[in-house]
Amino acid sequence: MKMIVGLGNPGQKYLHTKHNVGFMTVDRMAAQHQVTFSHNQFEANYATYFENGEKVFLVKPQTFMNDSGRAVKPLMTYYQIQMDELMIVYDDMDLVPGGLRLRQHGSAGGHNGIKSLISFLRTSDFNRVRIGTGHPQRQSVVDWVLTPFSATTRPLVDQSIDTAIAALEAWVQGAGFMQVMNQYNRKG
Repeated sequence: MKMIVGLGNPGQKYLHTKHNVGFMTVDRMAAQHQVTFSHNQFEANYATYFENGEKVFLVKPQTFMNDSGRAVKPLMTYYQIQMDELMIVYDDMDLVPGGLRLRQHGSAGGHNGIKSLISFLRTSDFNRVRIGTGHPQRQSVVDWVLTPFSATTRPLVDQSIDTAIAALEAWVQGAGFMQVMNQYNRKG
Protein backbone atom coordinates (compact mmCIF):
# COMPACT_ATOMS: atom_id res chain seq x y z
CA MET A 1 0.00 0.00 0.00
CA LYS A 2 0.95 3.62 -0.44
CA MET A 3 -0.54 6.68 1.22
CA ILE A 4 -0.05 10.15 -0.26
CA VAL A 5 -1.21 12.91 2.09
CA GLY A 6 -1.69 16.41 0.75
CA LEU A 7 -1.66 19.01 3.52
CA GLY A 8 -4.04 21.94 3.49
CA ASN A 9 -7.04 23.55 5.12
CA PRO A 10 -10.61 22.43 4.43
CA GLY A 11 -13.27 24.77 3.08
CA GLN A 12 -13.88 27.09 0.13
CA LYS A 13 -12.19 30.00 1.93
CA TYR A 14 -8.78 28.28 1.66
CA LEU A 15 -9.24 26.45 -1.65
CA HIS A 16 -6.68 28.33 -3.77
CA THR A 17 -4.31 29.52 -1.04
CA LYS A 18 -0.58 28.79 -0.88
CA HIS A 19 -1.06 26.60 2.18
CA ASN A 20 -3.28 24.27 0.11
CA VAL A 21 -0.66 23.16 -2.42
CA GLY A 22 -0.81 19.67 -0.92
CA PHE A 23 -4.57 19.50 -1.45
CA MET A 24 -4.13 20.82 -5.01
CA THR A 25 -1.63 18.06 -5.76
CA VAL A 26 -3.74 15.15 -4.51
CA ASP A 27 -6.85 16.67 -6.13
CA ARG A 28 -5.06 16.68 -9.48
CA MET A 29 -3.85 13.10 -8.96
CA ALA A 30 -7.38 11.99 -8.12
CA ALA A 31 -8.68 13.61 -11.31
CA GLN A 32 -5.99 11.87 -13.38
CA HIS A 33 -6.98 8.51 -11.88
CA GLN A 34 -10.69 9.35 -12.16
CA VAL A 35 -11.38 8.82 -8.46
CA THR A 36 -13.14 11.06 -5.95
CA PHE A 37 -12.64 11.81 -2.28
CA SER A 38 -15.74 9.84 -1.37
CA HIS A 39 -14.38 8.27 1.83
CA ASN A 40 -14.44 10.15 5.12
CA GLN A 41 -12.83 8.53 8.12
CA PHE A 42 -10.68 9.66 11.05
CA GLU A 43 -11.17 13.34 10.17
CA ALA A 44 -9.82 12.85 6.65
CA ASN A 45 -11.29 12.68 3.18
CA TYR A 46 -9.62 10.17 0.91
CA ALA A 47 -9.80 8.48 -2.46
CA THR A 48 -8.29 5.15 -3.44
CA TYR A 49 -7.13 3.47 -6.62
CA PHE A 50 -4.97 0.51 -7.52
CA GLU A 51 -1.59 0.61 -9.25
CA ASN A 52 0.01 -2.72 -10.20
CA GLY A 53 -2.28 -4.47 -7.73
CA GLU A 54 -1.29 -2.15 -4.87
CA LYS A 55 -3.83 0.07 -3.13
CA VAL A 56 -3.00 3.79 -3.17
CA PHE A 57 -4.65 6.28 -0.80
CA LEU A 58 -4.89 9.99 -1.63
CA VAL A 59 -5.64 11.79 1.63
CA LYS A 60 -6.78 15.30 2.61
CA PRO A 61 -6.88 15.79 6.41
CA GLN A 62 -9.91 17.82 7.47
CA THR A 63 -8.43 18.94 10.80
CA PHE A 64 -6.85 22.14 9.46
CA MET A 65 -3.14 22.36 8.78
CA ASN A 66 -1.90 22.78 12.35
CA ASP A 67 -3.49 19.50 13.47
CA SER A 68 -2.81 17.28 10.44
CA GLY A 69 -1.25 14.50 12.50
CA ARG A 70 -4.54 13.95 14.33
CA ALA A 71 -6.08 12.71 11.07
CA VAL A 72 -3.08 10.95 9.52
CA LYS A 73 -1.96 8.77 12.46
CA PRO A 74 -5.26 6.90 13.03
CA LEU A 75 -5.74 6.40 9.28
CA MET A 76 -2.25 4.90 9.02
CA THR A 77 -2.88 2.69 12.04
CA TYR A 78 -6.25 1.45 10.78
CA TYR A 79 -4.93 0.56 7.32
CA GLN A 80 -1.54 -0.63 8.66
CA ILE A 81 0.42 1.83 6.53
CA GLN A 82 4.15 1.61 7.26
CA MET A 83 6.29 4.73 7.51
CA ASP A 84 8.06 3.98 4.19
CA GLU A 85 4.64 3.76 2.50
CA LEU A 86 3.76 7.33 3.51
CA MET A 87 4.38 10.47 1.44
CA ILE A 88 3.48 13.99 2.63
CA VAL A 89 2.99 16.83 0.10
CA TYR A 90 3.03 20.40 1.38
CA ASP A 91 3.95 24.04 0.76
CA ASP A 92 7.39 25.41 1.55
CA MET A 93 8.09 29.15 1.83
CA ASP A 94 11.85 28.58 1.76
CA LEU A 95 11.64 27.40 -1.85
CA VAL A 96 10.93 29.81 -4.70
CA PRO A 97 7.68 29.33 -6.62
CA GLY A 98 8.48 26.54 -9.05
CA GLY A 99 10.91 24.89 -6.63
CA LEU A 100 10.44 21.26 -5.67
CA ARG A 101 12.33 19.26 -3.03
CA LEU A 102 11.89 15.66 -2.00
CA ARG A 103 13.29 14.51 1.34
CA GLN A 104 13.20 11.34 3.42
CA HIS A 105 13.32 13.03 6.82
CA GLY A 106 14.12 16.26 8.56
CA SER A 107 12.82 18.90 10.89
CA ALA A 108 9.51 20.70 10.54
CA GLY A 109 11.34 23.83 9.37
CA GLY A 110 8.68 25.98 11.04
CA HIS A 111 5.80 24.28 9.16
CA ASN A 112 3.00 23.63 11.64
CA GLY A 113 1.46 20.79 9.62
CA ILE A 114 4.78 18.93 9.67
CA LYS A 115 5.20 19.73 13.39
CA SER A 116 1.84 18.08 14.02
CA LEU A 117 2.78 15.01 11.97
CA ILE A 118 6.12 14.63 13.76
CA SER A 119 4.31 14.88 17.10
CA PHE A 120 1.61 12.31 16.27
CA LEU A 121 3.84 9.91 14.31
CA ARG A 122 6.64 10.26 16.90
CA THR A 123 9.25 10.45 14.17
CA SER A 124 10.53 12.85 11.56
CA ASP A 125 11.54 9.97 9.27
CA PHE A 126 8.86 10.10 6.58
CA ASN A 127 8.96 10.91 2.87
CA ARG A 128 8.10 14.47 1.84
CA VAL A 129 7.46 16.47 -1.29
CA ARG A 130 7.90 20.20 -0.67
CA ILE A 131 6.46 22.61 -3.24
CA GLY A 132 7.86 26.14 -3.25
CA THR A 133 5.56 29.07 -2.60
CA GLY A 134 8.18 31.77 -1.96
CA HIS A 135 8.61 33.90 1.14
CA PRO A 136 6.53 36.99 1.99
CA GLN A 137 8.14 40.35 1.39
CA ARG A 138 5.83 42.75 3.21
CA GLN A 139 3.19 40.71 4.96
CA SER A 140 3.01 38.29 7.86
CA VAL A 141 3.63 34.60 7.26
CA VAL A 142 0.02 33.77 8.21
CA ASP A 143 -1.38 36.29 5.73
CA TRP A 144 1.04 35.05 3.06
CA VAL A 145 0.15 31.34 3.26
CA LEU A 146 -3.58 32.04 3.43
CA THR A 147 -3.71 34.12 0.24
CA PRO A 148 -3.89 32.87 -3.37
CA PHE A 149 -0.92 32.84 -5.72
CA SER A 150 -0.32 35.85 -7.93
CA ALA A 151 -0.99 35.60 -11.66
CA THR A 152 2.77 35.41 -12.28
CA THR A 153 3.58 32.72 -9.70
CA ARG A 154 0.56 30.43 -10.25
CA PRO A 155 1.92 28.94 -13.54
CA LEU A 156 5.25 28.18 -11.82
CA VAL A 157 3.45 26.43 -8.96
CA ASP A 158 1.22 24.51 -11.39
CA GLN A 159 4.37 23.29 -13.13
CA SER A 160 5.80 22.18 -9.77
CA ILE A 161 2.57 20.34 -8.98
CA ASP A 162 2.81 18.51 -12.32
CA THR A 163 6.43 17.56 -11.59
CA ALA A 164 5.48 16.48 -8.06
CA ILE A 165 2.78 14.23 -9.52
CA ALA A 166 5.29 12.68 -11.94
CA ALA A 167 7.57 11.96 -8.97
CA LEU A 168 4.70 10.53 -6.94
CA GLU A 169 3.60 8.33 -9.84
CA ALA A 170 7.16 6.98 -10.22
CA TRP A 171 7.22 6.18 -6.49
CA VAL A 172 3.79 4.52 -6.59
CA GLN A 173 4.89 2.43 -9.57
CA GLY A 174 7.80 1.04 -7.59
CA ALA A 175 10.81 3.33 -8.00
CA GLY A 176 12.85 3.70 -4.82
CA PHE A 177 12.48 7.02 -3.05
CA MET A 178 16.19 7.87 -3.41
CA GLN A 179 15.94 7.31 -7.17
CA VAL A 180 12.84 9.50 -7.36
CA MET A 181 14.50 12.15 -5.21
CA ASN A 182 17.59 12.25 -7.42
CA GLN A 183 15.50 12.52 -10.57
CA TYR A 184 12.93 15.13 -9.51
CA ASN A 185 14.55 17.49 -6.99
CA ARG A 186 14.86 21.03 -8.36
CA LYS A 187 15.15 24.48 -6.89
CA GLY A 188 13.02 26.30 -9.42
